[in-house]
Amino acid sequence: MEEQLTKQQPAYSLLDITKYFLKMGTWGFGGPVALVGYMQRDLVEQKDWLTTEEYKEGLALAQLAPGPLAAQLGIYIGFVHYGLIGATLTGLAFVLPSFIMVVLLGMAYKLYGGLTWMQAVFYGVGAAVIGIVAMSAYKLTVKSISKFEPAAMKSKWLLWLFYIAGVVITIITEREEILLFLGCGIVYMVIKAPPRWVKKPAVLPAGILISTGFWKYDGKTLQEIAWFFAKAGAFVFGSGLAIVPFLHGGVVKEFGWLTENQFVDAVAVAMITPGPVVITVGFIGYLVAGFPGACVAALATFLPCYLFTVALAPSFKKIAKNTSIKAFVEGITASVIGALVGSVIIIGLRSIVDIPTALIALATVAALIYIKKIQEPYIIGIAAVIGLIIKISS
Repeated sequence: MEEQLTKQQPAYSLLDITKYFLKMGTWGFGGPVALVGYMQRDLVEQKDWLTTEEYKEGLALAQLAPGPLAAQLGIYIGFVHYGLIGATLTGLAFVLPSFIMVVLLGMAYKLYGGLTWMQAVFYGVGAAVIGIVAMSAYKLTVKSISKFEPAAMKSKWLLWLFYIAGVVITIITEREEILLFLGCGIVYMVIKAPPRWVKKPAVLPAGILISTGFWKYDGKTLQEIAWFFAKAGAFVFGSGLAIVPFLHGGVVKEFGWLTENQFVDAVAVAMITPGPVVITVGFIGYLVAGFPGACVAALATFLPCYLFTVALAPSFKKIAKNTSIKAFVEGITASVIGALVGSVIIIGLRSIVDIPTALIALATVAALIYIKKIQEPYIIGIAAVIGLIIKISS
């Protein structure tokens, strides 16, 4: 029997949350770190639709289940007060705008044979995105762990250790490690609030805590697309950064669907369009098998994360009231945010390639700090124009 996660009357309607994620999918630039930061800022701090605890539980669950982080968090947020229908509507609203955009860009790509102008745009946009993402990562760190003050950091030293481990391991491996997150959660739980079955080993736990051209195509290719992208959605954890190497290995190396240059273009499309970075699968699917390929690739990628999230969310909320589980979530969250910061550093090293891009990134950070009312899409638009000007004049 389906149950809602909370009995408290929500401060927003189902239409309100659906419209919010439709706007987020349309205007939410910056990749997973920025998107989860926007959700925290908008829904927790400004609108007060969610508590900090509900948001952190959603972030932890999103990282524990496979699939794109931002989309999972959006699905979970829809589930919090409105159950299965809320999860479905927020998930669709979040993904649909960027899916339409990448299909249109795929049509243009096939028509004109390349995206040289888009690469010029990305030159500026990529640098601005790093600034936006860096600010979001900073805010998440302060909100979820502690302020950068000696006394606060000392009191949360173990969480900071998990955070640093997440940063370092992500930079070294260039992927998020699920075993690291689980390990940090278990260690923090055992140290801070050991459950009864740990104190009394004779008493076994009752169960396991955490249960894993337009119409031009051919049937065999669609089947291959469905199976490959379903594996990507079901077995790759974390952000778009984690799924890119997996996609490269299959799309370029295994199946030979795209060339190296085409794959780079696909990643560029994902980075300069709003919504989840993983929507690049729609662009790839379109290049391989037209509109049916785009639909199959997107559905196969996002369906596993939807199913995992709605399956785990009800029990996750119930057990999250337990002090031991709260400690478990805190440990996971610290390492998760560290991993996100590590992703920022990796993306930054790839996007900040010269003095102009470094200046664009720094100007973006300064604008976000000192111009309080400026919106990210305006920054992205200005950066795109600057990128075009620099590339045209060079």
